[in-house]
Amino acid sequence: MLAEMRIQGLGVIEEAALELHPGFTVVTGETGAGKTMVVTGLHLLSGGRSDASKVRAGSAKAIVEGRFTDITGEHALRILSDAGAEADEDGSVIAARSVSADGRSRAHLGGRSVPVGVLGELSEQLLAVHGQNSQLRLLRPAEQRAVLDRFAGEAVADPLAAYRKIRHEWLLVARELTERRARSRELAQQADLLRHGLAEIDAVEPAPGEDTELTEQVKRLAAVDELRDTASAAQLAIAGSAEGDPDLPGALGLLAEARRRLGSAEDATLRDFEPRLSEASVLLGEVSRELASYLGTLDADPERLEAILARQAELKKLTRKYAADIDGVLAWADDARARLAGMDTSEEALEELAARRDVLAGELAEHAARLSSARRAAAEELAKRITGELSGLAMGQAAIEVTVRSREADAADATALTVEGRTLAAGPDGVDDVELLLRAHAKAPALPVHKAASGGELSRVMLAIEVVLAHADTVQTLVFDEVDAGVGGRAAVEIGRRLARLARTHQVLVVTHLPQVAAFADRHLVVDKGTADGVTRSGVRTLDDDERVTELARMLAGLDDTETGRAHAEELLRAAEEFAESAVAGTRRTRR
Repeated sequence: MLAEMRIQGLGVIEEAALELHPGFTVVTGETGAGKTMVVTGLHLLSGGRSDASKVRAGSAKAIVEGRFTDITGEHALRILSDAGAEADEDGSVIAARSVSADGRSRAHLGGRSVPVGVLGELSEQLLAVHGQNSQLRLLRPAEQRAVLDRFAGEAVADPLAAYRKIRHEWLLVARELTERRARSRELAQQADLLRHGLAEIDAVEPAPGEDTELTEQVKRLAAVDELRDTASAAQLAIAGSAEGDPDLPGALGLLAEARRRLGSAEDATLRDFEPRLSEASVLLGEVSRELASYLGTLDADPERLEAILARQAELKKLTRKYAADIDGVLAWADDARARLAGMDTSEEALEELAARRDVLAGELAEHAARLSSARRAAAEELAKRITGELSGLAMGQAAIEVTVRSREADAADATALTVEGRTLAAGPDGVDDVELLLRAHAKAPALPVHKAASGGELSRVMLAIEVVLAHADTVQTLVFDEVDAGVGGRAAVEIGRRLARLARTHQVLVVTHLPQVAAFADRHLVVDKGTADGVTRSGVRTLDDDERVTELARMLAGLDDTETGRAHAEELLRAAEEFAESAVAGTRRTRR
């Protein structure tokens, strides 16, 4: 929920703070006071396009901040986490957008600088702004299909998910088949080169790390005499002369003499050194034995050296062509085998792919047919519900029809799919085109909404759709800007009632110029305009009960200073209160 909004330097608003609550909040004000700047600020918070012309004259930049509370949606929470946004102590998150006078824009979320697109992603989960642009979007076929799918819920969502899964696989297989056929000669040449390389490697049969191991063996065999001299001298220094030459006693002999002397000493301190020398003697004895064993392995073997050098030459041929070392050569071979598996251009492989494509096409056609059937069933119910809402919006003779038609395709189309004997275009959302038609009266032809409805009627159709879709809308905050344009009288009262009904399940914020709509709000904000030193400034304030009567009277053709105007305003408020009380009572009866 949007709990608070602050605006600074935007349009005629110098600085304003809006405290918002659950339920129905209305924003009113005289023409030119700047109430549309509230919606402009929400568009900026939603990641909308910035416009330097909206920055207040004399201000360095415009700033809009919004504080969101009770964020529970999994997708919204993931967006916040990915952005590194930090929540306040009460769990709320502040989103901010600034636009400088030179047009540069900055966005912040939870105290972190983020791309503007992140605000757009988050706002899609938290709030929806409906205005003239929303009505224009409603005219697009894709948006009308989305309306139907939202209304249908799982009845369409499940077959649509299954359809998209199979379609993705079908397109991948079809694309691979097309590519293999088009590149068969090129792929065949590449395959020959890969097979030749693999044949060379397999003939040598290198082992992992073999080149490094052979290098070490060559070093030892080539320097066997030098290694023998070194090891022999070391062993002589440790063990002494094998003939027992007293001039070459070795370290072990010297240690034995030292132990004998210390062990027979009368001083206890000297005797304590003997055990430590004993440990050293054991260690030197082990080293001496290992050196003797090493010397036993140093026999000169010219034939072994020659064989190893020949093997090295074989391995170097591979490392010159395929990688820097043998481990790299083996990795190249693994990759080559994997590539060959996907480059099979034989007739058998192509036939197998084509068969797989056809099987998937059959499955996709079944999913497409189920999806279309689910949409047609939902379309009938949606049309009935919207028509019922329109009857209460002074469009009693009007009727909505929701048509679901299959989208024909050329056989050469890459997404052409045969469904129940017809060649249709299998798009990402199915094979259907959905269109909302409006029949102005029983004898009138059913025409596309934008052709059959006036501006005011289109607003009412939009509101009727929102009321019908309220149960399927996961966005908690709904904003309506001039949704009552071109409407008056009884229709305006009915719009107010429906907005109040919508506010039972959503937070609803409405910018309006109609007192009949404003009377049904739970909270009333007004945008005041004033002039000082030749500069126009606007601010936003919350009205108390008496001020609200005055504002509604002003909206009634400027009758704020007359008893008649105030009486009419009070009558509107009483009617709205009675409607709210009856709605609450009806809800209680339903629960019982």
